[in-house]
Amino acid sequence: MGAIRPEILTWARETAGLSLEDAARAVGLKTARGVSGPERLAKIEESGDPPRSVLLKMTKAYHRPLLVFYLNQPPRTGDRGQDFRTLPGEDRQNPELDALIRDIRSRQGLVRSVLEDEDAERPAFVGTATMEMPVGELAGQMTKNLEFSLNAFRSQKTSDDAFGYLRARIESAGVFVLLLGDLGSYHSSIPVEFFRGFAIADPLAPMIVINDQDARTAWSFTALHELVHLWLGTTGISGRDAGAQIERYCNDVAGEILVPAPELATLTERRGIGGMAAAVGEFAEVRRVSRSMVAYKLFRSGRITRAVWENLDAHFRKQWLALKERQAEQQRVTEGGPNYYVVRRHRVGDALLGLMRRALDEGAITYTKAGRVLGVKPTNVQPLLAYGPIRGLR
Repeated sequence: MGAIRPEILTWARETAGLSLEDAARAVGLKTARGVSGPERLAKIEESGDPPRSVLLKMTKAYHRPLLVFYLNQPPRTGDRGQDFRTLPGEDRQNPELDALIRDIRSRQGLVRSVLEDEDAERPAFVGTATMEMPVGELAGQMTKNLEFSLNAFRSQKTSDDAFGYLRARIESAGVFVLLLGDLGSYHSSIPVEFFRGFAIADPLAPMIVINDQDARTAWSFTALHELVHLWLGTTGISGRDAGAQIERYCNDVAGEILVPAPELATLTERRGIGGMAAAVGEFAEVRRVSRSMVAYKLFRSGRITRAVWENLDAHFRKQWLALKERQAEQQRVTEGGPNYYVVRRHRVGDALLGLMRRALDEGAITYTKAGRVLGVKPTNVQPLLAYGPIRGLR
């Protein structure tokens, strides 16, 4: 096929979010003749002449097809759609995120092909709304389309169960909802500051991806936020900030569905950040929503200042990070955790599992491609599909 340009090898590794040390380990380069694995990889990148066996391992470790390595120059950054996180003049690059977006795009393309072969019905709502539509009107339209019951949502035992209920309603409307926040291991986790949600407003196979590194209480709000993007017909990536007008609009609609404006008025304010944090926490808990979302709605309604909102948001985030660290420490001590297949099923959702099971039964897709869609090895597809419906993770 010809020589490989050195810059292509370096670009492929860096855009996969891998250091020389991580990449050397991933492609199996160990110390030989006194030269370490990372040093061997650096020399390969400088020469542009990797052994065939190493190159093939690179295609898997870097999430790139073989042909890409023979390009004359590195291609442009993967298509994220619109970047709703930033304002003009800003840029937030993250190689792990670029690799994840490529992976999501690849999965969605395969899903679309299956649906095309099935001549599947298209969701009727994608791209039917505009930001000129009043927030309450779109919130009502979405609630009706989803057959979403706020009482049913809140009557769930936990916020995880509440998200499961909402996810089922969204998937019943023809949208695939995935939980993805890394490239397959915690080493490649993508912080919420870079990515909270991603929406692909495809008219046949619309898809929502939620960063599962975020607090679980925030997943429902993010799911609805991204769903608004589908209603608007806008593909793109969202973050924690809401600087862009479209992000504020999506936040307002999602917030109105989960906590209608008249209900917010019943929240009694208390003095000081500690007092307000307690009031917001009590209000949010019984409604199965995140405290940060309630604080944001208070700010948007003019009940609190931006400074108070930002202080509350920082306060809640600090508490969540501390809780996350305690949970991680507990898991390290007990050396336990959810079953591998339970975790994978929860990540991809019942809608995608059902589609892959049907496609395999009909011979419409190979186990290799099904594994690609589900994010597992081909040999793990059948055991993954054999598990029962998702019940959520504790």
